[in-house]
Amino acid sequence: MNDQSPAPASGASEPTRGLPPEQLPPVSGPLTGSPGLPAPTPEAPGAVDGEVPPPPRQNVFIKELLRGSAVTTILAIVAAMIVGGILMAFTNEDVRTASVYFFARPGDTFVAIWNSVYGGYEALFRGSIFNARANDFATQIRPLTNTLGFAAPLIAAGLGVALAFRVGLFNIGGRGQMLIAAATAALVTFQLDLPMFIQLPLTLAAGIAGGAIWGGIVGLLKARTGAHEVILTIMLNYVALYFVMWLVRTPGLLQQSNSNQPISGPTPPSAQFPDLLGPRFPLLDWGFVIVIAATVFVWWLIERSSLGFRLRAVGENPHAARAAGISVSRMYIYAMLFAGGLSGLAAMNQIQGSVVTGFDSHIDAGIGFDAITVALLGRSRAWGTFAAGILFGALKAGSFTMQASQGIPVDIVLVVQSLIVLFIAAPPLVRTIFFLPKTDAEKAAKARAKAAKRPSPPADPPQPANEKAVSAS
Repeated sequence: MNDQSPAPASGASEPTRGLPPEQLPPVSGPLTGSPGLPAPTPEAPGAVDGEVPPPPRQNVFIKELLRGSAVTTILAIVAAMIVGGILMAFTNEDVRTASVYFFARPGDTFVAIWNSVYGGYEALFRGSIFNARANDFATQIRPLTNTLGFAAPLIAAGLGVALAFRVGLFNIGGRGQMLIAAATAALVTFQLDLPMFIQLPLTLAAGIAGGAIWGGIVGLLKARTGAHEVILTIMLNYVALYFVMWLVRTPGLLQQSNSNQPISGPTPPSAQFPDLLGPRFPLLDWGFVIVIAATVFVWWLIERSSLGFRLRAVGENPHAARAAGISVSRMYIYAMLFAGGLSGLAAMNQIQGSVVTGFDSHIDAGIGFDAITVALLGRSRAWGTFAAGILFGALKAGSFTMQASQGIPVDIVLVVQSLIVLFIAAPPLVRTIFFLPKTDAEKAAKARAKAAKRPSPPADPPQPANEKAVSAS
């Protein structure tokens, strides 16, 4: 019986007949749905032998820029501002009034929305950066100096949290470290009557030392017992709170003389930071210059020093760092000492700068917890934390003008701060909202998720025994 194979189709090449698709030569052209490959040129040398030329360098640069953390951070702030504007519109009385007759005159509603949002953010800018309505230049730039004054303790405390983050520690004990720093400085130096060039640095050093010791306790317990730093810092926050509360209620310790109020005595004039630009700008003092110096020190410590290299190594992988001969327990102690000292610097900006009439157990003013937000927004980098602290200082300074001139609650600013943290903590959400290119890790995760959902091919049914025997023969 002769097998007659069908005649080859027109245009088919005999050597390629019967080959699987993956062994066929590539084809291109308008009829195949694939554009023809360009001829190799000096500008595109890779376009040879069916290779796709590499993308232009500017495309790669733009894609990497849009994937970067800087763009994600900026867009997170923009998204938070948009949501804050929506909240301003919903809480505005004029908007609610105009929305009643929206279908009759929709323009009134949109005008009211614009006025509420624009007025709110204009008041925020006017209260934090530049007041164009003022009569003289000094009054116009006073909001900027207020922003820097509010930012100084936030930056200092944020640097303490950021430094601990780089070592793999979650320092949420800024509040307790600030309280102990303020109490230590007051107990040690407020009773002294020394010249300013001695009293001021002595008070500053005492406060930094008190915060460093309180933070070092956490590092020591973490290193010796393995206790989690989150639990330790939370408990020590309460210990510091009630300890300082007892100190300011006890005569002869920190309570102000001739008073039964739970408040300490005022900061001696010789221990107060002098004004940086004069008495017209009372919130900006030399404490901000010290914070700048602290930022430079933290940057050098983490990025340029050998100790910083060991700290970062422990933060990346403590097991590998230990295998490389680095003392992990010692690095934990060093990190918490530095973190506590920076929180102590934040407390000194309070009692030597903005709060000099006496303090109580609320001298931290929420800065210890806001510092976590600042460090997260700054990506745990020294100068990123510095910029984030100025942003939050601007939000705090401008919120008072928003409430006074527009009747917008200060809580709106707190909501914006919370939303910034939310978006910063979820970069894929920001990239989805603004249609940014996904990172390689996100693409790989999406591919794995699709592969997991794809049903597996059915297994071949088992052959009967007689068929197996026939096939074997």
